[in-house]
Amino acid sequence: MTVEEFFEHFVDELKENEDLRYYYKYLEDESRFEYRKAYFCQRLQYIYDQVRKQNDPRIWDCGCGFGTTAIFLAINGISSHGTTLEHYIKQLPKRLKYWSDYGDMSLFTYSYEDIFDHQFDKASYDLIIIQDTLHHLEPLQDALKVFNHVLSDKGQLLIIEENGNNVIQNAKLFLQRGNKRIIEIYDEKLKKNILLGNENIRSLGKWKKEFKKQGFRINEGSVEYIRYYLPFMFPNEKAGERVEKEQKLWKKNKFLKEYFFFGINFLVEKAT
Repeated sequence: MTVEEFFEHFVDELKENEDLRYYYKYLEDESRFEYRKAYFCQRLQYIYDQVRKQNDPRIWDCGCGFGTTAIFLAINGISSHGTTLEHYIKQLPKRLKYWSDYGDMSLFTYSYEDIFDHQFDKASYDLIIIQDTLHHLEPLQDALKVFNHVLSDKGQLLIIEENGNNVIQNAKLFLQRGNKRIIEIYDEKLKKNILLGNENIRSLGKWKKEFKKQGFRINEGSVEYIRYYLPFMFPNEKAGERVEKEQKLWKKNKFLKEYFFFGINFLVEKAT
């Protein structure tokens, strides 16, 4: 199943499952439909492209949330294990039942846990997908130590993140949380307090410095910036042309890339 086909079925699922709509807002505002769809499809396509470059990789989806990425991979015959916290896990049985008509959902397993509590075997995964999650992991260096231990020597971290240099998003987040970038919450299921990055997004340059401390390096050739145009600049007509323009723009305009593109996708590997 292609990413485009999956998205069409996903929208059908949202029409049936209202509990997902607060997070996935594709039915909320028709004028922003293509704008939101483009972001979703670009990120999922990036993940799929990287997964297919490896030969049957052992995949850990760290912070799998509602399991959307893992479900798509399972439909395409790719197995993965997801870990998550908070309320997302309650929706997974219902979602897997829905998507079982399209593929083998047993390929997606999941667990509710704090990654710091698990005794991982060394080199047990070849690819770790970290989507909208890296900026939540605290203490960050401890989390990167876990990844270094778990990842095989030739393995990769697949990162899907917001661009921490984006001036608009930075202003928005400052109004929401000020400079309180790390918070402590109580997890009712785990019965303990856990640290959480409070939308603690970073620029690619800052991520590079953090990864270097644990013997990682960013694969420069894998970096992709996405979403430059704001909603009012992204009409539902000819959305594909807008995406093509964005992809050309970030490659030739460093200033816009650094400060006005919203998302960054990239791979991380062990330096030695």
